[in-house]
Amino acid sequence: MRKNKLSLLFASMSLIVFSCTKNETPPPVTPKVTTGVYTLNQGNYGHNNTTLTYYDFASATQTTDYFKTVNEFGLGDTGSDFIVYGGKMYVVMNVSGYVAVANSANAKFIDTINFKNAGVNRGPENIVAYGNKVFVSSTDGTVAVIDTTTLAIDKFITVGANPAQMAISGTNLYVSNTGAISGNYDSTLSIIDLTALVETGKITVGINPGSLAADGSGNIYVACTGDYASVVPTLVKVSASSGKVILTVDSIVGSLRYYNNTLLTTGGYLGAANTGILNTSDLSAVRASFVTDGTVIVNPYGLDVDPATGDVYVCDAKDYTSSGQVFCFDKNGKQKFNFSTTPGITPIGTQLVIK
Repeated sequence: MRKNKLSLLFASMSLIVFSCTKNETPPPVTPKVTTGVYTLNQGNYGHNNTTLTYYDFASATQTTDYFKTVNEFGLGDTGSDFIVYGGKMYVVMNVSGYVAVANSANAKFIDTINFKNAGVNRGPENIVAYGNKVFVSSTDGTVAVIDTTTLAIDKFITVGANPAQMAISGTNLYVSNTGAISGNYDSTLSIIDLTALVETGKITVGINPGSLAADGSGNIYVACTGDYASVVPTLVKVSASSGKVILTVDSIVGSLRYYNNTLLTTGGYLGAANTGILNTSDLSAVRASFVTDGTVIVNPYGLDVDPATGDVYVCDAKDYTSSGQVFCFDKNGKQKFNFSTTPGITPIGTQLVIK
């Protein structure tokens, strides 16, 4: 789970219809989503305060708590990841134990996908998409396969201990098995065949693997956090074709994103609050900081790249209790714009919305 990763029963909610009279305050006007970016604000564990911020490119304005404004109820507790795919937005709610599904164009609620097993929360964590499926890792040691048309879970694939992040290379899905919750750290990536939908093997990479990134040349990059004591954090490069580790370097990395033969990174959760850029060949620094215009980011927590433009979105969690901020930089590290996620706390990631 990311840094600080109960239940909301949508099925039992009654539809509340508001009628306005001349003496009543009309409901807030929901802006139509055209082209912009969503930000998922994780909130605080146990506080049921996950929110969604929408920033509109044309008007340069943001709408806060956007999901609740549209639907008149909130997302739930501790959103850990989300994705926009095939006209839908899937929001992974770790503590609430479900995936909330909404229309990606306007955030209108569609359904929830339950991640309770005999009443016990599986702990959904990370989400990726491939073909007509989305895949959700859960800390109970499984990856769920969800049909994007029916929104039904087709199956659960057993992987390693407490899986977290995922990345796709070719026709395989790679899953980092952390073991962090079990107290016995794992050190492997599970390989899932995306055609057969089975685990076909594991690759040993390093203690407590977390964030993953795949390039276009068949390599997987893995940020391994270590054990927070004697085992130091490392960054590992793996050949997807051979299943072998190519290179391991000591490096404190929280999040990884690949773009144009470079790796963009955040500094992790061990005191290194920076956003870096690395060379993929030897994992050395291209420059000490990706940011080149002096913009100060207090606590880089979420990191995303627009593959079409190279624009980089960095989510600043500040102190994890104050409202966050999102910065957009061009591919050269110069700030293009920024916006507050108020009242959203701990922004964890962004997704572009293009109609």
